[in-house]
Amino acid sequence: MKEKTTFTNKLGFVLASVGSAVGMGNIWMFPYRLGSYGGAAFLLPYIFFVALFGAVGLSGEFALGRLTGTGPIGSYEYAMKTRGKKGGAILGAIPLLGSLGIAIGYAIIVGWVLRFLAGSVTGDMLQVESSVYFSQITGAFGSVFWHIIVICIAALALTTGIITGIEKVSKFMMPAFYILFIILAVRVAFLPGAIEGYQYLLIPRWEYLLQPETWIMAMGQAFFSLSITGSGMIIYGSYLDKKENIVHSAGVTAFLDTCAAMLSGFAIIPAVFAFGMDPASGPPLMFITIPKIFSLMPMGQLFGAFFFLSVLFAGITSLINMFEVCSEAVQNRANIKRIPSIALVALAVFAVGIFLEYEPYMGKWMDMITIYVVPIGAVLGAVMIYWVLGKEKIGAELNLGRKKPLGKGFFWTAKYFYVFLAAAVVVLSIVYGGIG
Repeated sequence: MKEKTTFTNKLGFVLASVGSAVGMGNIWMFPYRLGSYGGAAFLLPYIFFVALFGAVGLSGEFALGRLTGTGPIGSYEYAMKTRGKKGGAILGAIPLLGSLGIAIGYAIIVGWVLRFLAGSVTGDMLQVESSVYFSQITGAFGSVFWHIIVICIAALALTTGIITGIEKVSKFMMPAFYILFIILAVRVAFLPGAIEGYQYLLIPRWEYLLQPETWIMAMGQAFFSLSITGSGMIIYGSYLDKKENIVHSAGVTAFLDTCAAMLSGFAIIPAVFAFGMDPASGPPLMFITIPKIFSLMPMGQLFGAFFFLSVLFAGITSLINMFEVCSEAVQNRANIKRIPSIALVALAVFAVGIFLEYEPYMGKWMDMITIYVVPIGAVLGAVMIYWVLGKEKIGAELNLGRKKPLGKGFFWTAKYFYVFLAAAVVVLSIVYGGIG
């Protein structure tokens, strides 16, 4: 049976939620999309969608978790039973599998980050051409040791429980993430040629707002950046005290997540331009382009260590959330105690992931999970919250801790606008081969 504990305060909850939301997409995808789809003009649709998805999507998942006190399987089961229907547990297994699938791929990627961090500290990363270093790491069974360490870190953080595990780790790692990236951004600002990077990011190209792809990519980036998956934020909501204002907490989480994305852009893109690199290099930006920059930069070894340490913190806090979703389900459904359930999840993540360490395999795996499984799970969550439970039940939970009840416009927007946009994310992810 899951421990009936709660976050000690709002700060702990928000930082844990931000830790879950801030991930690799904030670090390498957001800066590229910001520059590629209109610079500052891209921020208008992006901030619009962040505000919308944060207010009703993130709030809804927090509220569903706090209402039921459990994860996606139990929450979806509860929602369906309120309508006298069965099958909620089966539907809840879809976002659960999404979290497990992401955890499998994320553990591999964070293992690569840890190895790059070690290479930065020792100087090995700067002595070899970055693409060669990356290929050595991402071959078949090329990073087993680092893979195991990352899984053990995430598992150990959870063995002490929600308060001493997730909350304390997040309270340390997330402030450290911001501090390290601020240091990097300040250093990068003094690089010759950095001004071109700021122009790429900040000069608005308004004509891009007339292109549908700009709005689609802004919507996808906002949706996935907030970690609206129908599972992870539900489980964190289940540990939230009843006196807390959910909508306000969701707003703060969305704001800090956006700050992390912007900070990443200011730390990375100006450096990319300063050294004549390609800002549109996508995922290789983090593992190939950035190390090249550090190899050319004065005190590159130190700043390389700062960069990969901050990325490691972002990755570990996200991975902890995924582990918690899965281990909670094992606890409640298989009636297994907390530590054995965490061990089973860790073993499953490694048993599958070890055969996906070859980068092309891992890429195909993550595409399958993020294009198909995760968006479908998120839509199911939205439907359960605003259509199956509806205004009366979920509204009561959302209004707890508030001085003023939410207006009718909130629930109309959630039911008739947000839910259908979430469904659009599924379709557009398939059409575009991924938009998050």
